[in-house]
Amino acid sequence: MPKYPDSAFEDRTVPELRVRTLNDKQVREDGDFVLYWMVAFRRTHWNYSLQRAAEWAADLNKPLVVLEALRCDYKWASDRLHWFVVSGMRDNAEALEDRPALYYPYLERSPGDGSGLLAALASQACLVVSDDFPCFFLPRMQQIAARKVDVRFEMVDSNGLLPMRATDKVFARAYDLRRYLQKELPNHFGHLPQPDPFTDLKLPQLDKVPKKITDKWPIADVQSLADDPTGLAELPIDHRVPVVRSTIGGERAAQACLQEFLADKLEQYGDDRNQPEKDATSGFSPYLHFGHLSVHQVFAELAAKLKWKPDDVATKAKGARSGWWNLSESAEGFLDELITWRELGYNMCAHQADYTRYSSLPDWARETLADHASDAREHVYSLEEFERAETHDQLWNAAQRQLLVEGRIHNYLRMLWGKKILEWTATPEVALQVMIELNNKYALDGRNPNSYSGIFWVLGRYDRAWGPERDIFGKIRYMSSDNTARKLKVKGYLERYSQQSVTQQSLF
Repeated sequence: MPKYPDSAFEDRTVPELRVRTLNDKQVREDGDFVLYWMVAFRRTHWNYSLQRAAEWAADLNKPLVVLEALRCDYKWASDRLHWFVVSGMRDNAEALEDRPALYYPYLERSPGDGSGLLAALASQACLVVSDDFPCFFLPRMQQIAARKVDVRFEMVDSNGLLPMRATDKVFARAYDLRRYLQKELPNHFGHLPQPDPFTDLKLPQLDKVPKKITDKWPIADVQSLADDPTGLAELPIDHRVPVVRSTIGGERAAQACLQEFLADKLEQYGDDRNQPEKDATSGFSPYLHFGHLSVHQVFAELAAKLKWKPDDVATKAKGARSGWWNLSESAEGFLDELITWRELGYNMCAHQADYTRYSSLPDWARETLADHASDAREHVYSLEEFERAETHDQLWNAAQRQLLVEGRIHNYLRMLWGKKILEWTATPEVALQVMIELNNKYALDGRNPNSYSGIFWVLGRYDRAWGPERDIFGKIRYMSSDNTARKLKVKGYLERYSQQSVTQQSLF
């Protein structure tokens, strides 16, 4: 694994600002081990949570147990999502095989089978360390778990360069957060997670998890399922959403994706990222979402490649999209997506509980959409028609087919995809539900703060009022397929994702 440029990144400890405790229990110093419950940062490198757990184990001179479990009844559970996660579990099992930690993978076979596993392990642990991810069902699950265990329960934030709790303010615009980041990030450049959390640590080793626990909650054969996803047929998940064999989950695949981007795509990112026929986007989003890739590693390796140092940044924080990093246009554009726009979503989810609700939209957006709620719609489609890519618009249909087959939509077309759903549904509230359902069901990077940022941007979040005022949209930013086709090269994209080119029998 690459190391930090030593002159730029010095502090190797987990900042306390990234750690919070969910209960008032104490550390049990005579426990048998430290337990790391891996739920969001599903990787063995560049992981503050694993690093914190390893530090606790070293301080207490106790073994470290890493529990990575996957329930079967989360919303939108499917072959596609399960296989991506299980592939990562295989990588983690292999990575920790020769490390001073005992890895315990568990796959729930029926809803509720995993109930009690964490409490059983925690009853023998010194404390529990877990991942502080602000989205989907994870925060609620962890709050419940923290109340049930009888030891200290810590949450560690390994999400972005800015700790989520560095501010308690919700930023309404990317410009506002960008300006804040330009002031605040220099205070955090020296605090990155260790590439290898076990560096210089000597831990006692635990041979196995107690038999009474593994008898009730068997160790999963993640290697077999990762190699042959047909075994997922035994699980009570949605088998109509198939795996994406071209996009394998896990830390190894994430590392390959990162190295390919830095070597071959970074220089073209500024010019080509919006072109659907160019493969210029990073492809990081599924790996970032499932925690197989660390944004800190991406940042550190980009800095090393470009020989960038923290003192290269501009002295004034103006909130401009370019110029502050003193890097190329492509590099600055990429960093703005990786940091500003990504962390904008995490900021919202961390501080505003209703981030998934229509009522969380800005007042101006709800007002203008309400003013035009009764406008005539030339086309109105059902969820099923959208899902099957059965609209009159061939570019929209192609984008939907890409989502169905590949679990993603090209970044620029994803915006058009959402705008047309707003235009072709009976109400904006229905449009919101359609976007959430389709994105979270099929997208590998769905169920994420950035998913909700993109979906709600369609309806006005993080945007401003636009003119001229239009039917249905009101003052919401408008996009059309015709304009998109004029601005971008889409002929090849349309051919690639035409109904004739894409086989959907396995989906419906």
